[in-house]
Amino acid sequence: MTMPWWILAVIIALTAGAIIGYFVRQLQLERENRARKSEADRIVEQAKAQAREIELRARDDALRIRDEAENEASRRRAELAREEERLHRRREELDRRLDQLEKRDQTLSKRQSALDRKANELEKRRTEILSELERVSSMTQEEARQQLLNEVEREARADMVRIIRQIEEEAQLEGERRARELIADAIQRVASDHVSEITVSVVPLPSDDMKGRIIGRNGRNIRAFEQAAGVDVIVDDTPEAVTISCFDSVRREVARRAMEKLVLDGRIHPAHIEKIVEQVRREVEQLIVEEGEKAAFDAGVPGLHPEIIKKLGRLKFRTSYGQNQLAHAVESAKLAGVIAAELGADVELSKAGGLLHDIGKAMDHDVEGTHAALGAEFCRRYGVPPKVVNIIASHHHEVKQECVEAVIVEAADAISGARPGARRESLEEYIKRVRALEEIANSFEGVSESYALQAGREIRVIVKPEDIDDLNATRLARDVAKQIEEGMQYPGQIKVTVIRETRAVDYAK
Repeated sequence: MTMPWWILAVIIALTAGAIIGYFVRQLQLERENRARKSEADRIVEQAKAQAREIELRARDDALRIRDEAENEASRRRAELAREEERLHRRREELDRRLDQLEKRDQTLSKRQSALDRKANELEKRRTEILSELERVSSMTQEEARQQLLNEVEREARADMVRIIRQIEEEAQLEGERRARELIADAIQRVASDHVSEITVSVVPLPSDDMKGRIIGRNGRNIRAFEQAAGVDVIVDDTPEAVTISCFDSVRREVARRAMEKLVLDGRIHPAHIEKIVEQVRREVEQLIVEEGEKAAFDAGVPGLHPEIIKKLGRLKFRTSYGQNQLAHAVESAKLAGVIAAELGADVELSKAGGLLHDIGKAMDHDVEGTHAALGAEFCRRYGVPPKVVNIIASHHHEVKQECVEAVIVEAADAISGARPGARRESLEEYIKRVRALEEIANSFEGVSESYALQAGREIRVIVKPEDIDDLNATRLARDVAKQIEEGMQYPGQIKVTVIRETRAVDYAK
């Protein structure tokens, strides 16, 4: 079967088109290759030109750096040359001065020799004059010296007494004026209250019938309470009240609160008593910590160890002459801070010492020793600075005071305890203190009589005028005051007055 002609024509046309397209595509590829080759040649030429330019710049930089290095080296050589010249001139100057010193030393040696000769001549002449004076006065040199010293001593003692009195009067007037201003300002700015307490606590009862329930059958309830709380419960004829007695103020407070809870609750039997006492003991321990933290905050003394805070809080339940010791500690810290600020001392150190100075009173029931020594050792154990430890240990002069802040804290302690209304004193303690004052004064030689006045705030000492002169009277006042400081415990200060008088008596007949 023969193919139609039009199909052959289409096939021939397609074949011719494919051949023509192939040749056209080859021509386009050759043209693109030639264009790419031209572009590559152009890029290579451009890169060669840039390389030549970079090379030229590098050579210029190298030449410039070499020139700068040569200039710097020349400058350094010039500086070294100048420095060498300056050192050479200084060396010459030192050599010249050394020569001058050697010449001066030789001159001084010659002058010293001449002075030694003159000194020998003067000593020889002095010996001759002294020998002549001894011959003329018929006295040896030692006798003349002793006579002159005795005469000078008599004149000097009179002048000394007059000057001492004048200085003491001026110092006392100025010191009293300044001290009054300082203390009045400190007390006015601090001004805190005190709570008077004793060694017993009274618990009110709703009725006298409650006493029988407190005692219990055969006394079992009261024995269980005393054993659990560590106190003595006194049930007497006092209407609607029982008394709790204990030397430990913390235990007494625990017992008082526990008794109040038991009375309010009404369930009083040994098991319940032990539960309530333990519960109240935990509450009081928490209260102690809170009171210690509050005292440290009020006094402005941060960063104390928790054990110190806890021991400080126990002072809330401790009194001395009716003065609450925690309030006294805070007041002393504030007073010490005010005084230190006025005097330019360390305020923070003074506050810390004032707050902690009586912390030993929170433990002196349980441990042997003075409260100052116990408190100092306790605070040293818990990282308190050494100066604060010395303030605590020395506020009663048991050890030497090592800083001015220790004196300030001692003064603040005395002010807080001696100001009106701060403390009360029992009649027995008052009589003992007055008697001890007179015994100390009478123990000194030359004392005729002594009297304690102004409730023991002043001691007047009358001396024998033939045994004690004016200068020794001044010394006696100081010695008596020192002996009182070392041998007695007292609030505030005690004035020592020594009286020396000469009476001339005659009779008209």
